[in-house]
Amino acid sequence: MYRILISAVLVLLGIVLAAGGVWLATLGGSLFYVLLGVLLAFSGALLMARRAIGLGLYAATILLTLAWGLWEVGFDWWALAPRGSLVLVLGVLLLLPPMVRAMHAPGRPRAGYGVHSIALAAAVAAAAAVGVYSMFQEPHEISGAFPEDRMSVDNSVDADVPPGEWVAYGRTSHGRRYSPLDQITPENVADLEVAWTYQTGELRDENDPEETTYEVTPLMVDDTVYICTPFSTVIALDPVTGQEKWRFDPQLRQPPTQTTQHMTCRGVSYHEASPEDLPAGNPAAAVPAGTAGATAPGEGEAPAAPGGQEAGAREPAAPQAGQQQTGTAAESAAEVTTQAAPVPENIVTGQAEPNAPVPIVEREEPPATVTLSPECMNRLFVPTSDGRLITISAQTGEVCPGFGGEDGTINLWANMPNVTPGSFYSTSPPVVTETVVIVGGAVNDNSATTSPSGVIRAYDVYTGALVWNFDSKNPEATEPIAPGETYSQNAPNSWSVASYDPELGLVYLPMGNESPDQFGGNRGENTERFSSSILALRADSGEVAWVFQTVHHDIWDYDMPAQPSLVDLTIDGRPVPALVVPTKQGDIFVLNRATGEPVLPVEEQRVPQGAVEGDFTAPTQPRSAVSFRPEPLTEADMWGATLIDQLYCRIRFHQLRYEGAFTPPSTQGTIVYPGNFGTFNWGAVAVDPNRDIMFGMPVYLAFEVRLIPRQDELSRVVTEEGEPVFNENLGAPYAAEMGPFYSPLNLPCQQPPWGYVAGVDLTTGETVYKRVNGTVRDLAPIPLPFEMGVPGIGGPIVTAGGVAFLSGTLDYYVRGYDLRTGEEVWRARLPAGGQATPSTYLGSDGRQYLVVVAGGHGSTGTKAGDSIIAYALPK
Repeated sequence: MYRILISAVLVLLGIVLAAGGVWLATLGGSLFYVLLGVLLAFSGALLMARRAIGLGLYAATILLTLAWGLWEVGFDWWALAPRGSLVLVLGVLLLLPPMVRAMHAPGRPRAGYGVHSIALAAAVAAAAAVGVYSMFQEPHEISGAFPEDRMSVDNSVDADVPPGEWVAYGRTSHGRRYSPLDQITPENVADLEVAWTYQTGELRDENDPEETTYEVTPLMVDDTVYICTPFSTVIALDPVTGQEKWRFDPQLRQPPTQTTQHMTCRGVSYHEASPEDLPAGNPAAAVPAGTAGATAPGEGEAPAAPGGQEAGAREPAAPQAGQQQTGTAAESAAEVTTQAAPVPENIVTGQAEPNAPVPIVEREEPPATVTLSPECMNRLFVPTSDGRLITISAQTGEVCPGFGGEDGTINLWANMPNVTPGSFYSTSPPVVTETVVIVGGAVNDNSATTSPSGVIRAYDVYTGALVWNFDSKNPEATEPIAPGETYSQNAPNSWSVASYDPELGLVYLPMGNESPDQFGGNRGENTERFSSSILALRADSGEVAWVFQTVHHDIWDYDMPAQPSLVDLTIDGRPVPALVVPTKQGDIFVLNRATGEPVLPVEEQRVPQGAVEGDFTAPTQPRSAVSFRPEPLTEADMWGATLIDQLYCRIRFHQLRYEGAFTPPSTQGTIVYPGNFGTFNWGAVAVDPNRDIMFGMPVYLAFEVRLIPRQDELSRVVTEEGEPVFNENLGAPYAAEMGPFYSPLNLPCQQPPWGYVAGVDLTTGETVYKRVNGTVRDLAPIPLPFEMGVPGIGGPIVTAGGVAFLSGTLDYYVRGYDLRTGEEVWRARLPAGGQATPSTYLGSDGRQYLVVVAGGHGSTGTKAGDSIIAYALPK
């Protein structure tokens, strides 16, 4: 029975591989699967007939497969494994006594181990030896290191930020994610232990959008840690104990999930006022605690869910011991979300006319002067996912009246076209300058061409008066918009985090696209100018200083996802005010932040042509000298857990259109590599300004995109009634089907590694090291800790102590790395996905703390949680 079973498996496997191999060969792929299938089927048939030569033929099959694998991928264990593992396991089964002894004619004595079985044993041993040797090879790594003297440079600090604080998303407005603290070093980082853990009590559930994610970077200012949850709840904690000080609940009015694409809060922004800072002639006088100065009403009501329903509104989490519940703040914030605005049905359901009239949400001017209570001299600006910007006291969590009105709130729906709850929101902390607070916003991707505007606005930091607005489709009109007017619909937006240089007076904004992302045939001149670019605006006026486009006519969703890092470099012996920004396609652009000109070389390279009907492709795309773009995929790069799913991926590779980077989307289906998950995303990179080192987490995951012609502007093509309309592209000629390039086993079709950490010398552009990063422990059905290099989202930080920290990988760990070599020197298990950027600070007890957020990420499928965890060295 054993002989019959194993022989039948070989025959069946051979037939499947031969048939699939013929299919692959007709598409222009490898002929090897045909040969392998025939050899397996013949071996099985001979063994079924009790012919010992079947063992010898199988030995030849193993050696031939081994030679083919080495020819295609070399000594790369994870690439060799699917090619040879199944064949090798079957070879071991053939060597067991029940099979060997059955190799005799009926009625004859049992066979022994002869020449054919010995040949098979030798082939198995040879293949196993190659496999073991390959396990210890790292063909994808760059194993360099920075010189020791590079690591011992003077540790200069930002004069306006105490070294022990983390006062902005990127620690300062320069966005470097660098701390001058040096208690934790590569030598002692392994001693880190949990100092405290806090749970917010707010987790995503089945009623929330899929992309409900904890992406917050905690701030630590004036002996208080500040975090926000995906639902825009702000919580203040004691930095040493983790005890809750207060909690502010903005009482979100969450619209239906069919119109809400993202629910997240990457952080809040801190502003410290003093009487000397207040504008001349517009004083903000301190008044007794609990007293508010007279202010005008706010900017009107923000739109609630359709029909006035408070769909998805959350109950406040139960107070924890020692917390201060700011009920007044919650009530005040809730007052501005009680009246629904009419909704243009086409965006929500695709049923009505695309140009259904919608009343304008008018902006009301706040008063010329405002009073601040002592508690509101230090404030937090809180962006919400229902389209508000709220200012609260950093000391108490109470709303600070006067900013925009009595409720301390700016309605970001003011003067917006196409008001649709859930289609516009602010997920990133605004930029705060000496005089204005600058806020962008996220607009739902690929829902409709009648989307709200991606306008960028600056408000007086005290009164909330609109100072300027930058509409990328109308870039010259920066004066505050007039009553009754609306911004341009579907204008490219800036959804990520911006940076600010107070000396140059420039704010640096990563720019997105208009919808749809994958079709650009109807874009105007200004859209083509500002999409997928770094935009420098004058912070006092909103006027364009310069713009540098990183992708021309972007039809791949390669919008700019990351906060630029501002650093002064020494290039060829001269100082250069530089800007370092990573991109989804893998380029790291290093620009002069005063002029926008490249500091390290950028060249235009020819790219594939031939877009769908009605569209076009740019003839060239810029490529930076510092680049983590992957090598173009080949059939040999296709991967799987076994030969069978690897064969599937090879067939799909030839069925889809792919000619390398920037292959245009097509109705046939196109491989986009890197996919729109991005080589880098909103987590950005970390820059050490003293050592001129950049540390990042490049990720490699291919996607496939297929454009589907629409019969009309409003019918559903890729979704069902009641589902979100994402990727329908209502109003455009094509809907889109998009997703990772996966096998039927839900594994990437391209071989690992899928994730790294890397270090770059910013003075030369050299990648000094690039190391495989992360395990599949939390991605595989069985928790196997294989170090394959996994994707991640979230960013790193670096410290003067020479350690980098990162928690964004899709396995549930926070890790520490030696900044000099990139080697992992510490890891700690997290209770949920850590897809956020950590921060570090100095506690009042004199210890350096690392604080990590483990709340999970909806779109990556990591485990949901609500934990804030602080680590420190033992006392």
